[in-house]
Amino acid sequence: MKIGTLCYIKHNDKTLMLHRVKKENDMHEGKWNGLGGKLEAGETPEECIIREVKEESGLTIYNPNLRGILTFPKFDGIDDWMAFLFTATQFEGELIDSPEGNLEWIEDTEVFNLNLWPGDRIFLNWVEENRFFSGKFIYKNKKLIDHSVIFHDI
Repeated sequence: MKIGTLCYIKHNDKTLMLHRVKKENDMHEGKWNGLGGKLEAGETPEECIIREVKEESGLTIYNPNLRGILTFPKFDGIDDWMAFLFTATQFEGELIDSPEGNLEWIEDTEVFNLNLWPGDRIFLNWVEENRFFSGKFIYKNKKLIDHSVIFHDI
């Protein structure tokens, strides 16, 4: 299983989104995502998301808030993925030209109008409802075929 992190940075009723249009052979090509990536040896999920956000955006986030755990069985047709989902509202720095794609602050009211993965539309609602969750999203050939969730008290 591959383990990663994902973060949605919020500021002034906007969310920082990454339009994945720069990398070759990117299974996320054309999609809009939060920021994140794979855990490195010895990292906590918090250390990983702080590092990944810095690498992908130039921003340093503080106090990332763990909102849920996502599981994607055979997401790319090969590997299972688990991702720790964070939000962040405290940060400093200036946006860079990201090697991952184009960064853009999107009005919160417009996020669901973007080309998101279908599962993202579901779990982003749970984040907005302030629910902590463990969700499983099953994709086949880039199509969401099933999902389930367990909500936890916070």
